[in-house]
Amino acid sequence: MDKIKLIITQVVHFLEEGKHSIEEVQQKLDEMTIAINELQNEFYQNDSEIETVARDSIGITVEEILQYFELDIDIEDALRKREW
Repeated sequence: MDKIKLIITQVVHFLEEGKHSIEEVQQKLDEMTIAINELQNEFYQNDSEIETVARDSIGITVEEILQYFELDIDIEDALRKREW
């Protein structure tokens, strides 16, 4: 979970840099989601997976980030690349 936290934190730092277009933010969210997807393979190698609680937590965290930065992006769009 520390790796997931680091990936999400990178998005927050990106947003803190200043004004970005919605397209740029969506691209960063897609990159974040793909990186989390890739971690899922690591979980599988260790006979684990990103469980339901973790999936929900990621979704809630991303939704809170969108709200905090007042970004008009639907959570389903924000996580559109997810495979978990």
